[in-house]
Amino acid sequence: MISGSTRFGFWFVEVRWSGDTVYRVQFSRTRPGEGPVPSLLQQYLAGRPVDLSLLKPGVSPPGDLYGKIYREVRSIPYGVTATYGEIAGRIGTGPRVVGQAMSRNPVPLIIPCHRVVSRSGPGGFSPDPEIKVRLLDMERKNKRRFTAENDVVST
Repeated sequence: MISGSTRFGFWFVEVRWSGDTVYRVQFSRTRPGEGPVPSLLQQYLAGRPVDLSLLKPGVSPPGDLYGKIYREVRSIPYGVTATYGEIAGRIGTGPRVVGQAMSRNPVPLIIPCHRVVSRSGPGGFSPDPEIKVRLLDMERKNKRRFTAENDVVST
């Protein structure tokens, strides 16, 4: 297993991974150990519109319900958001359960919990909701470019 880090603004992003599988993503203010991170994650965090669904989560969710929630959240496209209530409605649970699953997500970005928002604002994100706001702003700005690049690749 490889452990590395890269920057996202004032934050360090530590990643534990092997091949195309990511086992842990953590945001920190202090510099973690040095080492490489998957190229797709590095590009994404540098503001390039890339498809992180090509990376696989290397963790099993605790229970079938969290598995359903994580699969649903992974289906949210780049630059798009869904509310906790919308995700809950799609799989037949409550918004608080979705929020609990998001707070326990060991691989944010791979399971893009930042794309799950509250009806009245961005909602939470550990360790700082400002990270979520910056990620959403970055995706919003790059959405047209991402869509155009993927249309070219898929045709």
